[in-house]
Amino acid sequence: MSLPFLADKPRPAVIAMLHVPALPGTPRSALSMLDICDHVRREAAIYAEQGVDAVMLENMHDVPYLKVAAGPEITACMTAAALAAREAFAGPMGVQVLAGANHAALAVALAAGLQFVRVEGFVFGHVADEGWLDACAGELLRVRRHLGCDHVAVLADLKKKHAAHAVTTDVSLAETVRAAAFCGADGVIVTGEATGQTTAPDAVHEALDAAALPVLVGSGVTVENLTAYTRAHGVIVGSYLKAGGVWTGPVEAGRVEQFMAAVHALR
Repeated sequence: MSLPFLADKPRPAVIAMLHVPALPGTPRSALSMLDICDHVRREAAIYAEQGVDAVMLENMHDVPYLKVAAGPEITACMTAAALAAREAFAGPMGVQVLAGANHAALAVALAAGLQFVRVEGFVFGHVADEGWLDACAGELLRVRRHLGCDHVAVLADLKKKHAAHAVTTDVSLAETVRAAAFCGADGVIVTGEATGQTTAPDAVHEALDAAALPVLVGSGVTVENLTAYTRAHGVIVGSYLKAGGVWTGPVEAGRVEQFMAAVHALR
């Protein structure tokens, strides 16, 4: 699977997070879909103006999350949000549907014409906030083939944040990367322990050395630590681009501009 925005640009590419407001039917829902789509367009427009390389939508405000089965309403609403974002952002776009709702993410990507999905539990099971998440590579890639969307790249979280990995302590990150490559992932994501927490540079280097796959840094990237990730193919950035550096805040154009300036200087 080709990911030109990762392969054809100086490293690291920047994937900016667009956290969709809580969707209808979820515990913190407060906005209509019209208002949600307006919000998404505004934040996507900021990212377009500041020249980020790609945008990824995520339903992170839908806490607490359902496990694997997000519901048809979430799939429909995330598709509407993605189409709204596309009105303002012409570059590559992807989606993650929490928690572990990877089939729903593929459906959204297919319907909205997105280029990639971020998935949990691709190889090796783990215990997340929501409970046990089993490995899904075999089923997920069959669904991708069945839907006719092999063009949608799968970026797989490995030993991911907000999860316990005691059951796989005898499996190194490098071995996990090689397993993901063997099972057909198009790229892998390495994170810290939680949203906004720094990803260990040594873990990024271990992943890069393990297999010929794009490696992305999935949490805790800031202007101050950006130079630690020069070898990474890409960085997924959310918290730093928000008001106060907190993921729950709105995207701030000034913070995005500052971050992109640092990236361009590094390149």
